[in-house]
Amino acid sequence: MGDTGYTTLSRQSGLMREMRVVANNIANSATTGYRAEGVIFSEFIQSAPGQESLSMGRANIRNTSMAQGALAQSGGDLDLAIEGDGYFMVETPMGERLTRSGAFSTNAEGDLVTMDGYRVLDAGRAPVFIPGDAKSVKFGADGTLSADGRALGQIGVFKPEENYQMIREDGVMFRVDGEIEVAGEARVLQGFLEGSNVNAISQLARMVEIQRAYEMGQSFLQSEDERVRNAIKNLIKS
Repeated sequence: MGDTGYTTLSRQSGLMREMRVVANNIANSATTGYRAEGVIFSEFIQSAPGQESLSMGRANIRNTSMAQGALAQSGGDLDLAIEGDGYFMVETPMGERLTRSGAFSTNAEGDLVTMDGYRVLDAGRAPVFIPGDAKSVKFGADGTLSADGRALGQIGVFKPEENYQMIREDGVMFRVDGEIEVAGEARVLQGFLEGSNVNAISQLARMVEIQRAYEMGQSFLQSEDERVRNAIKNLIKS
């Protein structure tokens, strides 16, 4: 296979990776707190003395859009959304994780938990507890929690320190490679949920573009394969 074939194959591989990412975005366009992903293509150039350089595209880097999704009123007492730069912290078997998905409920022990059963943490990184007999549960804009007019604590709203990387784990949770601090300017909204920030229409359009680009690459590879076969046949005949 010639250099053009290797170059095209590397591009095809990258397009397949991007197609999977776009398809996952579309599948999660209605997932609470989901963050859209994208693929970054990079160029790898290799050169040798007396030869032309070989350029190959790679798509091994994913980036996540942290833009806020639309806030929709749900009316649920335990449905929470964050307006601004901040994340809820949850306790998982792998450690503490950040999320924007605020569709919470309580477990049998009265702990506030995610849909996966992970406990939500307060500002001091302890589990948030809500009495089972509470008739009225209120969350203030600063996250202050009260039940039947009695203050119980404050749900934590956090963010990574500047320049630290957030690594996606699962669909709506992130691991922080570095320190985490309290997000002082973010507001907690009770009875609201933050939707996915995926633009389904633009993602569908991108999927069509990827498919067409992939088909063009396949057509080129088939033409190149036919050219090589014909060249070999001509050499054999001669």
